[in-house]
Amino acid sequence: MKDSIYTVKENKPLTSSVYMMTLKGDTENIRPGQFVNIKLPQRYLRRPISVYDVSDDELTLIYKVVGHGTDDMSKMDEGIKLQIMSELGNGYDLSLSGKKPLLIGGGVGVPPLYYLAKKLIEEGKKPYVILGFNTKEEIFGEEEFRKLGIEVAVTTVDGSYGIKGFVTDALPENYTYVYTCGPLPMLKAVYDRTDTSGQYSFEARMGCGYGACMGCSTPVKNGYKRVCKDGPIFYKEEIVW
Repeated sequence: MKDSIYTVKENKPLTSSVYMMTLKGDTENIRPGQFVNIKLPQRYLRRPISVYDVSDDELTLIYKVVGHGTDDMSKMDEGIKLQIMSELGNGYDLSLSGKKPLLIGGGVGVPPLYYLAKKLIEEGKKPYVILGFNTKEEIFGEEEFRKLGIEVAVTTVDGSYGIKGFVTDALPENYTYVYTCGPLPMLKAVYDRTDTSGQYSFEARMGCGYGACMGCSTPVKNGYKRVCKDGPIFYKEEIVW
């Protein structure tokens, strides 16, 4: 865990409520599936945001405006400096993926899968990606995943784009492992409909973001774990619904 100063390089909307922020700062040890915790002026609690991409000294985050804190973030201009805790959470374990891992993201669960896909490709893997949204207007990230040279399926609940239905309606026949991130009902559906092991990224309200307050504890098969410290990635075999 590091607590450093980052500088906003770019902050732009991707949809009516989803934004991409690129920051300059220390990115040396950030792993796929980890998150950062941002200290915002005039806000008591930091805001946890998953990592979308890492490149040299640039950190890219994608976030949805859901409250006062993220609304503050959406108004930040280039040059603003932010205090950010990085390298938080356990991140995805790439060693278990096999040759054809399946990556499934729903809504704001999509961002952490992009950096994961890049790293899997670097290891010679061929991930297949499913992105799920409610409507066409909410879609982001599709072209960026396609530019990596991998297969991408997009689902919309209302059928306004891609495959009509949920992410589980686009499951391929062959895959070696599952990595997924999204709302709890989606994770449960993926758990029920897939037939391999996998790693599931959970969301939770966090107080501290590094395991001290115990506020994000969640039950697992051998007791309780903290989403921020022991997670946010949990293995399929330990999950309790």
